[in-house]
Amino acid sequence: MKKFSLLFLFGFTAIPLFGQKKLTPPEIGVVQNIENDRLLYKFGFRYLVESAQKMLSPRSVSDRQFQEHLLSIKKLRVPLYACNLFIPGDLKVVGPTIDEEAVLTYVDQVVRRAEAAGIKMLIWGSGGSRGVPGSFNRSEAEEQFIRMAKKIASLAEKQNIILALESLNRTECNFINTIPEALAVVKAVDHKNFRLSVDIYHMLMEGESPEAITGTKDYLVYCEVAEKVGRTPPGVHGEDLVPYFAALRKEGYQGKIVLECRWKDLETQGPAAYRELRSQVDEAYK
Repeated sequence: MKKFSLLFLFGFTAIPLFGQKKLTPPEIGVVQNIENDRLLYKFGFRYLVESAQKMLSPRSVSDRQFQEHLLSIKKLRVPLYACNLFIPGDLKVVGPTIDEEAVLTYVDQVVRRAEAAGIKMLIWGSGGSRGVPGSFNRSEAEEQFIRMAKKIASLAEKQNIILALESLNRTECNFINTIPEALAVVKAVDHKNFRLSVDIYHMLMEGESPEAITGTKDYLVYCEVAEKVGRTPPGVHGEDLVPYFAALRKEGYQGKIVLECRWKDLETQGPAAYRELRSQVDEAYK
């Protein structure tokens, strides 16, 4: 009877300690050229991110070329999930030389094409566009960005596109450099189509700990990753990224985790990079 009681007690008390809902480890994607589709599928990647400038931009892609892109996208084995490089550097969204009409006209065309291509998300880094001129008031720049983001998010909403704001490290941009800064902007914009991206490479460059991800749960929709040194794929320098993935798990994150790195040789590095990233994500989501 005592044995039964002890077993019952241990079984019962284990529920609150270990009975937390188990999350499915996120799927792994990669930022790469669609021309490498079959190779990426072979490596194990299941989602693809490409450049908006290459796939969607009315500046660089004619209507005829876009129709050709649509045919290519339909044939992909690795689905085109999102596009980055959203707004060109000369289309300023902060500073003294904003041409709002030009920005909104451009964005409207991009989100319409994204919807037609079945793309779900646009990653909003675009450091050149949002970089603050040295003499310009930063508080005013923040107000400008929030105001423009509200209008751009409204255009995205019409096409069911999610915008994911990405913090960029200070070597790439001088504005919105950390997760808390990006989260504050997302909250200020307060639009369901304007959400947050966590880029672990930029976090590493800024010296942000995994704890910076805390509190992002209701806003986080996307994650990118690379090692800090040389922006290499996971495994090259043996960097332990598990604490960052564990922080994502604590926030209940089950979106994509996308590898955006610099390759020396995709064909030789790709399989090892996928295996290492898959292993670290799975370890964090045990």
